[in-house]
Amino acid sequence: MVEAFLDALQGERGASANTRVAYLRDLCDAQEFLGRTRKSLESAESPDLRRYLAFLHETARVSPKTASRRLSALRQYYRFLLSEGGRKDDPSSVLDSPRQGLSLPKILSEDEVSALLAALGARPDGDRERFRAMLEVLYASGLRVSELVGLPVSAMARDGRYLIVRGKGNKERIAPLSDAAREALAAWMPLRKEILARYKQRPSMAAFLFPSPDAQDRHMTRQRFAQILKELALAAGIDPGRVSPHVLRHAFATHLLDHGADLRAVQKMLGHADISTTQIYTHVQGSRLKDAVFGIHPLGRNEEP
Repeated sequence: MVEAFLDALQGERGASANTRVAYLRDLCDAQEFLGRTRKSLESAESPDLRRYLAFLHETARVSPKTASRRLSALRQYYRFLLSEGGRKDDPSSVLDSPRQGLSLPKILSEDEVSALLAALGARPDGDRERFRAMLEVLYASGLRVSELVGLPVSAMARDGRYLIVRGKGNKERIAPLSDAAREALAAWMPLRKEILARYKQRPSMAAFLFPSPDAQDRHMTRQRFAQILKELALAAGIDPGRVSPHVLRHAFATHLLDHGADLRAVQKMLGHADISTTQIYTHVQGSRLKDAVFGIHPLGRNEEP
């Protein structure tokens, strides 16, 4: 039934392979706990699931966000069982989600993003143009890293001013490109053509904007791109622990709002289904404003006038 659920998730809702793996991992974790009392996902009752959530909180000590995600996986699985006649009730329906505190996303300053781009100057020629194009596109459009590395070449509009991105749930959205991103892509495309000519025996590479002969999927992997970002952070004098593809996505959204962008427009560009997800960036702005007041404004200091 779990396999059938995952197949439905992928086929009917357009979930990615990574999402499928994440759901499987969460359900397996719950099954492992339930198995200790000779229960299964299919036979579990509400008290069993409450004990599992308590275990996550008290013993496994996972974050409320992780516990909430695992409960969400269970809820969706039990809804599937109900719809397929695998159960007559939903034991997760009476459970409350773990209370989560407000966790502000990590971001980089505009100067730090500029420093990352400047650090590309030390990369080898071919790598430099590829990574510059990827980094400029990521910062210009706020793509998820999986969306970035898997971009088909057909995603580029004819005039080169935007990308047509297929994101979560197989939904399409338009991602604008800055002048810098368009220039970086223009510099990359001739090198891309040379790579494709060199590896004619691998025609599947031609479908991707950023092909890679070494990768199984024929495009750069998420892990490799994240590794490159860490290397650039070191070269730029930035703590690598603060830098990741998702941090650049956060920076994209926060910097847009800093410069007066409309929250709804940012929601559309990020591909958020719910604007409440996007509103977290307004909290980042408020946090930074508070720090500025207490750190700079005379009335915010604990000093004698």
